[in-house]
Order: sequence, then structure tokens, then C-alpha cells
Amino acid sequence: MDRKKPLIYIVMPAYNEGKVIKSVLEDLIKHGYQNIIVVDDGSKDDTYEEANKVEDVEIIRLLMNRGQGAALKTGIDYAAENYSPDVIVTFDSDGQHNPEDIKNLIKPILNGDADIVLGSRFLENGKKNNIPTIKKVVLKSGIVFTNLVSKINLTDTHNGIRALSPKAYNSIQITHRDMTHASDIIDEINRNELSYKEVPVHIKYTEYSNHKGQSPFNFAKLGIKVLVYKMLN
Repeated sequence: MDRKKPLIYIVMPAYNEGKVIKSVLEDLIKHGYQNIIVVDDGSKDDTYEEANKVEDVEIIRLLMNRGQGAALKTGIDYAAENYSPDVIVTFDSDGQHNPEDIKNLIKPILNGDADIVLGSRFLENGKKNNIPTIKKVVLKSGIVFTNLVSKINLTDTHNGIRALSPKAYNSIQITHRDMTHASDIIDEINRNELSYKEVPVHIKYTEYSNHKGQSPFNFAKLGIKVLVYKMLN
């Protein structure tokens, strides 16, 4: 008897990604991923119109910009409530992520080896990622900080490509609306006693994605915000 094909959903938060989102979606579909939910986080450009040109992509359009954490939560909750996927994959909309990495992200979940799988740019293929030097320093500093406060051991703590099992997406609570949602997810791994695994992924650094990414100053501000939040809670 043939094994039932697993139901995989891609959740993609997007804010002002009109220049690239159509090509990102088409690349995912070319790689065989048909179930895609875009959450347009109150974009001021033509993100919605460009995403809408791609057939069969569901688009949730938020009326105002609420932050990537809020957009991600909206998409995950929508997918969970309406489709109950075997796996939800979170995937950035700026063209940095590679659809070919998804199969390695979902495999441990489908095999029952992990509740959540996180992509890491610093594992075996890290040298291929050509990470800008200043970004590497900032990311490595963030990894040390996040691992200390979250009490788990990861090699990459702010990577938007990850896969969640039903146990994970039904238990993880994302409380921060902004980019600090990545720390929320890591904290929830520990709090909910979720089994986790990291797999190597390839991040494409382009002039566009580097311009869109977090500056070292903003990244530092996010770290301070997380620390203050943990001290008060």
C-alpha cells in the first residue's frame, strides 16, 4: 500500500517584497510545493498584486504593518486551523532561502525524529553561504546570547527557514510582533519540551536581501529588548 503523501504547507510573511515575491513563489512551485500561504503584512508597495499573479497561492492581507512575528503567527494559525498539515515550513519572502533545503527540513519530522527542525547557515555548508563579515559577527554574537538565555544549544538562532510538526505548531506561542519572534520560538522549544534538530541550509546573500535585512544596530536593540523582557518575566 502506498504511503499517503504528507501535507506540507509553506507560510511566508511578506512586507514590501513586491520586487521579488513573484519569483520566490514561482521557484517554490517549480520545486513542487503547491500549498503556500503568503501573509502580506500591510505592505506599502505592490507585494499583494505581485503575489496574486501566482495561481493557487493563498494570500492573507493585513491592513496595517504589525511586524514579522505577528504575520508569521497569523499564517501558522490559519494553516493549522484550516488544513492541519503534517508539516508547516516557514520561509522568508526576500529570496534568501533555497526551496531545495525544504526536503531536508521536513524529513526528520516525517520520520518522527524531531518536533521542530531549524535551518542553520553555520553547519557543514556554512562556507558556501558567503556571509558578509559584519553580519557573521552580529549573528555569532546573537547565537551566544540566545543560547544562554534560552538554555538550548543551536548553531543558528535567527534563521527564518524552519519546519514545525503539529505538536510544535499547536504548542508554540509567538508573543512578539517584531523580529524577536525568533527568540520566542526558541524559548518555546524548551518550555514545551519539543525535540529539535538543525540541518544545514544555503542562504543567498544578494544586494537586495542585504539591504532588506536587519542592521547590526537594530539587531543589538532586539537583543536588549529580549533581555529586558526575560528579566521582567
